[in-house]
Amino acid sequence: MSWGRFDSWKQQYYTTSGVVVGYAVCSSLLAIINKYAITKFNYPGLLTALQYLTSALGVYLLGKLGFLHHDPFTLPIAKKFFPAALVFYLAIFTNTNLLRHANVDTFIVFRSLTPLLVAIADTTFRAQPCPSNLTFLSLLLILASAFGYVATDSAFTLTAYSWAFAYLITITTEMVYIKHMVMNLGLNTWGFVFYNNLLSLMMAPFFWFLTGENVQVLAAVRSGLFDPAAFYAVSLSCLFGLLISFFGFAARRAVSATAFTVTGVVNKFLTVAINVLIWDKHASPAGLVCLLFTIAGGVLYQQSVTGPGSAPTQPKQLDIESNKGGGIGGGDDDLAGESEGMVKLISR
Repeated sequence: MSWGRFDSWKQQYYTTSGVVVGYAVCSSLLAIINKYAITKFNYPGLLTALQYLTSALGVYLLGKLGFLHHDPFTLPIAKKFFPAALVFYLAIFTNTNLLRHANVDTFIVFRSLTPLLVAIADTTFRAQPCPSNLTFLSLLLILASAFGYVATDSAFTLTAYSWAFAYLITITTEMVYIKHMVMNLGLNTWGFVFYNNLLSLMMAPFFWFLTGENVQVLAAVRSGLFDPAAFYAVSLSCLFGLLISFFGFAARRAVSATAFTVTGVVNKFLTVAINVLIWDKHASPAGLVCLLFTIAGGVLYQQSVTGPGSAPTQPKQLDIESNKGGGIGGGDDDLAGESEGMVKLISR
């Protein structure tokens, strides 16, 4: 190997490694950062609006500087995209309130249930083939582990689990129906991110008045309740929301699908480990065991629908949590083989 080729290979190696490490760091920390942000800044509507603004403005400016290309904003496309953006907004809205009332572990468990509901919806409403035996076994493991988590959750509240089920319904709706509509619009990846976040930002004021959050924010401004910790938490949340889009897209292009999936699995375990180490906002030991089995079920599901010789694969889903470039979800990677494209910030 010549020195020129060796230097080129070394440069590519370090670039790929940097991208993967950057993605792993952002993805594993994003849900925790968002939980911290909503804890310090208890205004979910305004928080997500700031994240949408950061992501939309970031994509626009990076496009102007020539670092990326996104489709221009046009009214006809915006009208067609609006239903998808509305469901996206509702998913992030419910996700934010879930993190507001529950811990990160609860979010991961309910996020892990989406392959089960997607499989049922695809078989029932879209005439997809029934899952293979291995896929069915993995979905059964996810369901049993989720039930175990709920049964051992000492922090169970009706409010938190109401938001959890609302989030589960909206995210499943987005995966099963909405993505098939918006994929026909011919937008590129960053076009999806731009339209999703910009339209969501436009919808935000309506939900502020609907929930009465505008009154709470005005009262907080007048009484001077905003503190530096809240500012730093929100800024970090917005920054990581934009970074997860960049590193997520770059990592998918830099490594194989298998390597990306393995990275995603490692990220989930890192999220759980970090969440346990840094504070007390986590599940009980029994709940953590159920959570790990839920993640294991997701890994088994991933293998069953992508492995060689498997039954016809379920359609790949768009993961709004790790691809939105904004929102309060979390860098929750593809339990169901999600592809980059529909846009969070966030765990959300």
